[in-house]
Amino acid sequence: MAKETMLKFTDVPRLMPEKRTATDRTEDFGEIYREFAEAKAAEQASRCSQCGVPFCQSHCPLHNNIPDWLKLTAEGRLQEAYEVSQATNTFPEICGRICPQDRLCEGNCVIEQSGHGTVTIGSVEKYITDTAWENGWVKAIKPPSERAESVGIIGAGPGGLAAADMLRRAGVQVTVYDRYDRAGGLMVYGIPGFKLEKDVTERRNRQLEDGGVEFELNCNVGEDISFNEIREKHDAVLIATGVYKSRDMGGPGAGLDGIVRAIDYLTASNKVNFGDSVPEFESGELNAEGRDVVVIGGGDTTMDCVRTAIRQGANSVKCLYRRDRANMPGSAREVENAIEEGVEFVWLSLPTAFHGEGSVSGVQVQQMRLGAPDATGRQAPEPIEGGDYVTDADMVIKALGFEPEDLPTLWGEPDLEVTRWGTIKADFRTHATNMDGVYAVGDIVRGASLVVWAIRDGREAAEAILERFNTAAATIAAE
Repeated sequence: MAKETMLKFTDVPRLMPEKRTATDRTEDFGEIYREFAEAKAAEQASRCSQCGVPFCQSHCPLHNNIPDWLKLTAEGRLQEAYEVSQATNTFPEICGRICPQDRLCEGNCVIEQSGHGTVTIGSVEKYITDTAWENGWVKAIKPPSERAESVGIIGAGPGGLAAADMLRRAGVQVTVYDRYDRAGGLMVYGIPGFKLEKDVTERRNRQLEDGGVEFELNCNVGEDISFNEIREKHDAVLIATGVYKSRDMGGPGAGLDGIVRAIDYLTASNKVNFGDSVPEFESGELNAEGRDVVVIGGGDTTMDCVRTAIRQGANSVKCLYRRDRANMPGSAREVENAIEEGVEFVWLSLPTAFHGEGSVSGVQVQQMRLGAPDATGRQAPEPIEGGDYVTDADMVIKALGFEPEDLPTLWGEPDLEVTRWGTIKADFRTHATNMDGVYAVGDIVRGASLVVWAIRDGREAAEAILERFNTAAATIAAE
């Protein structure tokens, strides 16, 4: 491989795409990173060391052929780079925007470990796919032939849509059922536009619909249609509902007005940005404008909430987290972005009670320190005696994570086997459940996880379903 094309990490520094100023970006919900120019994308891709063991690839849940499409980008062969990227990833432009690359591919880049700064993999991935859309390289779904088999997919999030894409390309008839009025799941109503502009997801939804995928939206399984009816209509069923039940916290004052769930808050904000009428936002219940906001939590949903509150014009925004910054589970890049935008992080702080008469006016906070490691190896937070105080807040957002809904009860299907955590029990390779012809993928199996894992699960389940259909067809032909 020519030195002039690759291996430039020793003399070309790492560079991220230009980031809009904090003052500029907090005025709207547009994405904060600008697009790479072609020359810069090629230059950054050329920093790849083309190492013998590509740890970036092995630490990507989809095992994307990252070195290959970086090399093609460096050589200016962008259409080929897109085709290599698309071969293993149904939605590369989405992963390029929202994957926590600092914990996955970029965090395991060999040249990062050697002190030269990681290749900006996510930004290049986003660039080549956006370029592909602009140039018409993203082709419509056109199955070589139609098949008689049909699959019902419950949930229009990344796992369900990834499976729908692969099944439809194979000619299978696909119907996606979802409780919301738009397809996309948390990509549409959970993740704010400053991380993932909604036209990016809607573009993929249109591609699926134009390719023959049928969507039954505003359809709540268990109410508008039964699970058994879906099974009777289709040859296989894929459950990809995600997890939407918010974890809660009690304590004195937990029922005061002004204390809201993260999912409700983010959904309302995203709906408003679509131009929808949202009474809870218009009344101020789910609007942070002019308020002193406290967000409780430490994950990526917390980052979405604090940065949304800033954009809504909050008077102040604080994030309370019971461990320190180094132990925060959210993306380090997102924490830095939030700090730039004016969010105050109060580390080692545990909310214990809420003050107010009718509506919340303050949060009782217990100061913590890190003690001995817990069962997971992380240092367990423990209270500091006498270290408690009250911080003002007239809006509190609980971003404590999500749990699975009780699907066997909600759907009247007690035979659907679940784990002790309430997630659906499924084979880790085929994603088959204990019910014949029923599969499950994504967060409803894994628990709250990443979009990229849901995409992987959806693709694997689609392959298993196709194998099931092909085996059945071969058996019939042989008889």
